[in-house]
Amino acid sequence: MRMLVLTGIALTAGSAASLAAIALVELVSLLNTGLLVAPKARVQWESLPWLVATTTVLVPTLGGLIVGLVHKHLSPAQRPLGPPDVIEAVQFHRPLPGLRSGLVSTGTAALSLGAGASVGQYGPMVYLGAIFGSFAHRLRLGVPNLASIAIGCGVAAAISTAFNAPIAGVLFAHEVVLRHYATRAFAPVTVASVTGYVIANVIFERPALFRIESPGITHGYEFALVAVLGLVVAMAAILFMRLLLAVGPTLARWIKWPELRTAMAGLAVGLTALALPDVLGIGTSTLRFATIDGAFGLGEVIVLICAKTVLTALCIGAGFSGGAFSPSLLIGSLIGVFFWTLASGVAGVPSSGAAIYAISGMMGFASAVIGAPLTCILIVFELTRNYDVTIAAMVAVVFSNLLSHRAFGRSLFDVQLARRGIDFSLGRDRAHFAALKVVDYLQPDAVTATAEDAAQDVSDRLQARGWREAFVLDTDGTLVGVFTPGAQGTATRVGSDVGPARLVFHDTTDLAEAMERLRGFVGDAVPVVSQENGTYLGAVSEADLVSAWLDEGVRLRREENAAI
Repeated sequence: MRMLVLTGIALTAGSAASLAAIALVELVSLLNTGLLVAPKARVQWESLPWLVATTTVLVPTLGGLIVGLVHKHLSPAQRPLGPPDVIEAVQFHRPLPGLRSGLVSTGTAALSLGAGASVGQYGPMVYLGAIFGSFAHRLRLGVPNLASIAIGCGVAAAISTAFNAPIAGVLFAHEVVLRHYATRAFAPVTVASVTGYVIANVIFERPALFRIESPGITHGYEFALVAVLGLVVAMAAILFMRLLLAVGPTLARWIKWPELRTAMAGLAVGLTALALPDVLGIGTSTLRFATIDGAFGLGEVIVLICAKTVLTALCIGAGFSGGAFSPSLLIGSLIGVFFWTLASGVAGVPSSGAAIYAISGMMGFASAVIGAPLTCILIVFELTRNYDVTIAAMVAVVFSNLLSHRAFGRSLFDVQLARRGIDFSLGRDRAHFAALKVVDYLQPDAVTATAEDAAQDVSDRLQARGWREAFVLDTDGTLVGVFTPGAQGTATRVGSDVGPARLVFHDTTDLAEAMERLRGFVGDAVPVVSQENGTYLGAVSEADLVSAWLDEGVRLRREENAAI
């Protein structure tokens, strides 16, 4: 019965996510054509240069203004939603932000992409797939973690549909969202990913993102060149991610109204596109041209890399809806072309062609941004069907991630979550322990006293409840210290025998921090006080904290190793 339930959820979520992803792509394509963002549409109207120039500036500017206004007045979240929200919901078994916020974010993503903003479509696709999977949280079908698994199914189907890459869809869902490979999740996610592939590739016969014909690496030393390229794109990716994270807060300080921030970013895109139209939108055509030898000159590549990097950071930081994955693919491929041009054209080193370096740079850069090296390697293999090209990309991905993980973090998503107080840098377990607060484990029987209480009365209360220490408070409820009967001799009043608390937790202290601070602690319990004013809130016993730690660890192991 559980197998039937999971298969049904996988087929339903996978089909819905795949169809929604196709609809999003078609809607964006329709808008790109109608608003003269697509290169083909611009060529058709080149006899009216004033019209092309006017729309080039006005479309992204007005699109940005509308996106900002819609988020401000129609979305409860008042911001774009994306993969970090999906990861948070899945990891901590929380519902996604409200359906209205999700639908508004998807709509503004279509508008952002359609108006030519320098953002990506795969982030919105991931969230769109997660929306369909999230409906499973309303079902009571007796399957543990069903909502998280269903979200993984929707995400896998969206990625599979987007890239015509079902294996990569499976790995992306597990690598980025679920972060484990339990059979209970792996089986339905695989079914959903294949469903998305069948719908996109068999029913609708959608073309792949790109196809290349390449003999692969023809010189052994080129693997060393690709490894160096991996380090180069890693440094570029780190710069890109730091710029992206810095732009948002800076713009928020400079421009108070969010709709003006997105309009300003759209204006910057439009003005740049007057001279460099390749910066508009997703840049799929530019991405395909990058795999052709000599398609771009050295100066043109440098300008494109800089412009796309800055404009993407500006658009996402300003509040346009969209992801960073598509721009990462384009920027990485252009850096690969730049590297190939220097090595082959300037230095005169014989090479296997631009395609190898464009794809290696593309995936090295993108894997550093999204933190999914295995997914990026499989995307190359499924898109190119070329084993040699995949090996070259794998080398670039490995060296890129070695540097970016060390110097920046696992991914842009993880750093964004860390800014929300969710830190995965020390592992999934640590993040879950950090989500549990010690204030939720207060002992109801903890004994409190005041300095004027009779020592014998407090001792009797301690003995009756099986405690050895009482927490002494002043008239305002602030913790003064700890009273231990007989610790400093015989006294008639508690105030004569009050000693300092050996350890104090705040109401913000989490389980992970508490367990670290308990090293060497000896005592009944630890007092918990308000960080704001020092008011005593209660006490938590060492045994309760250890039990909570063990229980959460067992739950995580069960989730990560669950069979069907």
